[in-house]
Amino acid sequence: MPRSALAARAASYYELTKPGIAGFVTILAGVSFYVGARGRPDLIAVLHTLFGTALATAGALALNQYAERDLDARMARTRTRPLPSGRMEPREALAFGALLLAVGVGYLAATVGWLPSALTALSAAAYLLAYTPLKSRTYLATLVGAFPGAFPALIGWTAATGRIELGAMVLFGIAFLWQLPHVLALAWLLREDYARVGFFLTPPTDPTGARIGRHMVYHSVSLLVLSAFPSLLGITGALYLAGAMALGLATLALSSVAAARMTAARARRVFLFSLLYQPLLMGLLLIDTVRS
Repeated sequence: MPRSALAARAASYYELTKPGIAGFVTILAGVSFYVGARGRPDLIAVLHTLFGTALATAGALALNQYAERDLDARMARTRTRPLPSGRMEPREALAFGALLLAVGVGYLAATVGWLPSALTALSAAAYLLAYTPLKSRTYLATLVGAFPGAFPALIGWTAATGRIELGAMVLFGIAFLWQLPHVLALAWLLREDYARVGFFLTPPTDPTGARIGRHMVYHSVSLLVLSAFPSLLGITGALYLAGAMALGLATLALSSVAAARMTAARARRVFLFSLLYQPLLMGLLLIDTVRS
């Protein structure tokens, strides 16, 4: 096979893993490990956690594209993906995704313990067996889909400590709540594409966006409150608290503006700020974790 063809095939496999999402998930697990270790992580264990999480996440994302390949072919934003575009055969994607997921889960079990491995498997199951089929059945899929996105907080913490603690649940909750304004804003922007394939990521009885606007505000308020808890529990200090409050208030303000009258521009502002929120919050966690 010519070198150019090999490069194109490798690029298709890489695209199948949704590297942006996989990278975010992996970083979240690493930050949670660091916080769980109270700022004194075992570097080798961190690397094991990052590698296993990245493999398993990439596998789950590839399997999602396999499961939704026919629907992806009907949406403008996804029709150029490797499967609907015909650059890859479905059986290749299935084998590739299953192999990555199995190796990732097994690697975590062998290197950092059964609990983070089990949580990784549970996250993949929630994503593939609950969220993926529910998208075409109920608006509640939005809530269900936020669970696998928050599991890395538990995976990283348990890899560091061997158990689920209150701090781990707080980070899980923050990661869960952050996703909701993010996903709802994106769902509003892509509502026509989603409607084309029958995805209920926005309520079908909410043509003006008033309902999802209210939900964005509710979730933003909850995020604002919960994001203070790492400092209230003594896990982080005053710098984290000040930064988290500023980020939370900005999220709430943007969500409130969107809720007052949902437009594409206002939803896009919520979405774009949400892309900044999580890495900034994770940076605050890294900077201001109280060492013990």
